Amino acid sequence: MSITDFIGQMLQNPMMLFSSLLTMGVIFVNGWTDAPNAIATCVSTRAIGIQKAIIMAAVFNFLGVLVMTSINASVAMTIYNMVDFGSDARISLIALCAAMAAIVIWATAAWYFGIPTSESHALIAGISGAAVAIQNSFSGINGGEWIKVLYGIVLSTLLGFVFGILSAKLTVLLFRSQSRIKSDRFFGRAQVAGGAAMAFMHGAQDGQKFMAIFLLSAAFANGQADTSTFVVPIWLMLLCSIVMAFGTSIGGYRIIKAVGMDMVKLKPYQGFSADLAAVLCLLLSSLTGIPVSTTHTKTTAIMGVGAARRISNVNWSIVKDLVLTWVFTFPGCGLLGFFMAKLFFILFS
Repeated sequence: MSITDFIGQMLQNPMMLFSSLLTMGVIFVNGWTDAPNAIATCVSTRAIGIQKAIIMAAVFNFLGVLVMTSINASVAMTIYNMVDFGSDARISLIALCAAMAAIVIWATAAWYFGIPTSESHALIAGISGAAVAIQNSFSGINGGEWIKVLYGIVLSTLLGFVFGILSAKLTVLLFRSQSRIKSDRFFGRAQVAGGAAMAFMHGAQDGQKFMAIFLLSAAFANGQADTSTFVVPIWLMLLCSIVMAFGTSIGGYRIIKAVGMDMVKLKPYQGFSADLAAVLCLLLSSLTGIPVSTTHTKTTAIMGVGAARRISNVNWSIVKDLVLTWVFTFPGCGLLGFFMAKLFFILFS
């Protein structure tokens, strides 16, 4: 679908316009609450200014979507096929819009308290709750695809933490003979590269997920309830990257402060180590088609880097808030998606 065809269909179909705006809203909120994690370390250690970091994140988010979708779009397909909204395209679109509204509400509440919730898990929980609302049972959920999500939770949490410890210890070992001035100068530049790599992997993971939902809503709006494959147009990749960057520019600093400053006081080499650990974990999960949370991966990598030197370096009260938010995201956003779908059925059916 070309962008002119898409705009023409939106002007003719109010529900398609509504669903597209809601999906753009979710992508905006992802940039507002989730994408800042990618650049949290390089900004918090002052390796790069926040405005330059946001521009860098926008460019590499787009490149991540473009390159990884060309190589392996299985993350997007996992999200695309995770639920079954049934055979009625109109009802399916209403449910999907309700799920998007639930995600925006959940993510905005988390942002207000400065907690970097996972938009990936909010997305999965929201659409699952809406699918259950349509079917009035759990038959609307594809268990096989959900297993990949559970694998992703374990992968992003454990590997992020372990890779963070190993990366920090290896970095210290390799640079033990270097002067602090030289090593700090090197890691200052290396962190910028690490932030770019994190933004690239954020696009590779989260960009695919949200574009899958965007295309799913477009299919429903066109009366196609049984679509199982899709092609992502380049204009959509670019649009999503710009909207995400706009969200980061407006509300990103609060999350950057919570992750990169309050949880662990990072030195330049630690910021680089956290980025390296998170990038490796995200690359592994993207290539294997497992949808993971970039928030979980980055924050647990930062925890691992802090714990590598001393356990007390980690502010465990901040960690407790993060973990509680992660735990409650699935049932909380799932229930919100369920009740929002029921409400939308009453309002729009």
